[in-house]
Amino acid sequence: MIIKNICVFCSSSNHVAEHFFHDAANLGRYIASKGWSLVYGGTNIGLMGHIADSVLKENSHVIGVIPRHIQSKGIEHRQCTELILTDDMSERKMTMIARSDAFVALPGGFGTLEEIMEVITLKQLHLHDKPIIFLNTRNFYDHLQRFFDHIFSGNFTANKFRELYYIAPDVDSLAGYLENYQRPKLTDKWSD
Repeated sequence: MIIKNICVFCSSSNHVAEHFFHDAANLGRYIASKGWSLVYGGTNIGLMGHIADSVLKENSHVIGVIPRHIQSKGIEHRQCTELILTDDMSERKMTMIARSDAFVALPGGFGTLEEIMEVITLKQLHLHDKPIIFLNTRNFYDHLQRFFDHIFSGNFTANKFRELYYIAPDVDSLAGYLENYQRPKLTDKWSD
């Protein structure tokens, strides 16, 4: 699989623990080392701003996608190689998805979860077959993984859909998954 652009969904909070910033920078350096472009939410704050800075520091391409109502708050990252303004959050997300060949969720809040869950759902519906990874810094996504197990064990979704995403404990594991990614051959959600 050829990756040119990798989308990262993550927190825009400046108040999270330092180790989350450390992993964001590591991921940014990895993206740059592969010659990929970062696609992200276009702000200069939180993990979002930090990963963009780490990619830019390595002279790699950063594509920020930001809705006008957020841009109007003065938190857009003006050093982005390309900054795309959208009319709303839905257009932002659809632009990010269309421009990306793979998706990573760093730790984040409601927005991060909403974005990555839509990408998983679209893959489940066979609308794309791109890799999806949760970067599980300091076990951040362990509770979500247990909730997913609860969904599978209750037959709310079939076990075959565990292949839709990968939970990586660190950037090295994420890199290995991307380098060996095989598109899953899944039947649709309404067949056994």
